[in-house]
Amino acid sequence: MLFDRVKELSEQRGENIKNVAVKLGFSENAFYKWKNQSPKSETLEKVADYFNVSVDYLLGRTDIKELPDNKVQNIAAHHDGDEWTEEELEEIEEFKRFVAMRRKARQQKGE
Repeated sequence: MLFDRVKELSEQRGENIKNVAVKLGFSENAFYKWKNQSPKSETLEKVADYFNVSVDYLLGRTDIKELPDNKVQNIAAHHDGDEWTEEELEEIEEFKRFVAMRRKARQQKGE
């Protein structure tokens, strides 16, 4: 799934998967290795940032490709005026993903 997603995203940009790997500072065959071994989380984040998608999308955990354009930061900024830690922002993001998955499940059931 991971390799397929990266390949698809590369093709959508009109780029060769080997060239994308090199642009990101990986070996030419880095993505092909992902067919048999899992990359480090930092590597996944770098690829997700390059394609402007979530790590969850790359891993096939969601089909939602578009990132929320910092909506989490905007939502969090309007609550109590407190500064939010990165961990708290990630928890908010995880909750958003949970709600989105629940909505999708309801839609599939026809609710």
